[in-house]
Amino acid sequence: MLIDIRNNADPHDAIHQAVSKLSEGELVALPTETFYAVCALGTIPEAVGKLFQLFPENQDHTIAVKNSDEALDYAPEMTGLGQKMSRRCWPGPVTIHLPIDESKSSLLTAIPAETRQAVTENQHLRVRVPDDPIFRETLRLLPAPLVVSSESSCAFQTAQQVHEQFNDSISMVLDNGPARYAEPSTVIRVSDTWETLSHGVVSETVLNRLTGELYLFVCTGNTCRSPMAEGLFRNLLCEKLQCSEEELVDRGYIVMSAGLAAASGSPPSPESVEVLKNKGIDIRAHESQPLTNELLNQADRIFTLTRMHKLSIVEERPDVEPIVELLSREGGDVSDPIGGGMGEYVRCEQEIEKNIREIISEIL
Repeated sequence: MLIDIRNNADPHDAIHQAVSKLSEGELVALPTETFYAVCALGTIPEAVGKLFQLFPENQDHTIAVKNSDEALDYAPEMTGLGQKMSRRCWPGPVTIHLPIDESKSSLLTAIPAETRQAVTENQHLRVRVPDDPIFRETLRLLPAPLVVSSESSCAFQTAQQVHEQFNDSISMVLDNGPARYAEPSTVIRVSDTWETLSHGVVSETVLNRLTGELYLFVCTGNTCRSPMAEGLFRNLLCEKLQCSEEELVDRGYIVMSAGLAAASGSPPSPESVEVLKNKGIDIRAHESQPLTNELLNQADRIFTLTRMHKLSIVEERPDVEPIVELLSREGGDVSDPIGGGMGEYVRCEQEIEKNIREIISEIL
């Protein structure tokens, strides 16, 4: 059964049908951003067996999970680098081989042996989080992860191609149009280091950048203090490393700022722009952004401008407390210069710069 979900009055009805078929042990083809994938529910051995029969030549299937946190439940031996790369690559066209120890208890040891055989190799688990809304919604409604067909054996760009190839073997195909990339996912293996096993959508250059350290500066509105801190940090770091700002990412440094109560897309205050312009730093292109869970998940170090900013973050996300610290090396607050005139902005910039220089000295 081929269902064009784009022309369906209620796409959720088709998704619920797919969930029902998968829960009954049937195979269902779903769109991903790379190719269409034939899927089986990982807790039903008979369904995984059907996948083996459908692709007898290629048994290197992948387990699809909801997010990096769920991946950690299945591969608790995931290293810090693995966690960082999974947070930054997913959802997206990257398959990660993660180290596992099947002698230790985890969600992986709780699923059938057929599933483990399908998605593991040489003490590594093959995992991905596809970035397609239909796939992700289907996965969200299921009680367990999906076993996804190997891209080496199932590289179909359209639902029609899958339907014509496997019409008698697949219960349902959800058509969401041609695959976005029509290229395979990049396959990497990650432990304390990472290596590319198979080239795909995401280049090694991009992956190298994703392993960099993300330094995040946080204030209230992300229009004064944190943009100045971001601009100063980037500029002074370039001075120390003797490189251009464009080269920072390739050297492993990502610098951003955000605000606890920030709107999206607001420009920096004119006074902030003027103060940094006098130092040869241009922050006119800055656009404010709110502090999100995604930013918190990706950051390696978070610097807040006041103690209240730090407290607010830690109260909301106690798990990130180890990486949240005050910008001030003396433990004080950098007060908001809004309404204080240019003299107050100059004082604020000088205080921020003093602490930024100390932080860079610590880092390098």
